[in-house]
Amino acid sequence: MESSWATESLQVIRTLMERSAIYRRALAPMMLLVGGLGLAAAVIGWLAGIGSPRGFAAYWLIVSVFALAGAFFVVRRQALTEGEPVWSAPTRRVAQALLPAFFVGLVCGFLTAWPTWREPLQVWWLPPIWMVLYGCALHSAGFFMPRGIRLFGGGFIVCGCATLAVVNARSYAAGMPDLANAHWLMGAAFGGLHLAYGVYLGFTEKGKNEA
Repeated sequence: MESSWATESLQVIRTLMERSAIYRRALAPMMLLVGGLGLAAAVIGWLAGIGSPRGFAAYWLIVSVFALAGAFFVVRRQALTEGEPVWSAPTRRVAQALLPAFFVGLVCGFLTAWPTWREPLQVWWLPPIWMVLYGCALHSAGFFMPRGIRLFGGGFIVCGCATLAVVNARSYAAGMPDLANAHWLMGAAFGGLHLAYGVYLGFTEKGKNEA
């Protein structure tokens, strides 16, 4: 039992080392896609005036489903292009690393969306909590992916904690803006940061190819 587990782990490590360049090439379009979707969703949510607690939480849960589907499509296309299996052992490891934090984020979203008595002020806690959980998920997955993912996840954790501090300070003192403005926070975090990282990956990968 332990021998087979060790053999599988060694095989996963070897595969990850062999495919590190492939994963890096897949990350850039994935980040750009997710970032573009995040910014577009923020603009649409703000223009549509989605400012109720239930509407805000449900709207961004739906956006997250589309983002995950888009990311999977990019990974699948890259795997097929390289002639690699889509659901390989490394992919399973990455999915297992992402799952716990993603599940907690889903639960937080549902708990925010469905009690009808939820106050808008309370929902301002949701975006930074999602940011911290997403950062934790990326940091965990980063042990099976290029090192930059762990740093990217750490950035989300720091930004999320800083936002939590601001929300905590303002919620009992000066209050918070209308909940519809929280769409801009989501757009900056899940849109802007992904786009910035995607552009960085694109330029660095282009430089490596030219070298």
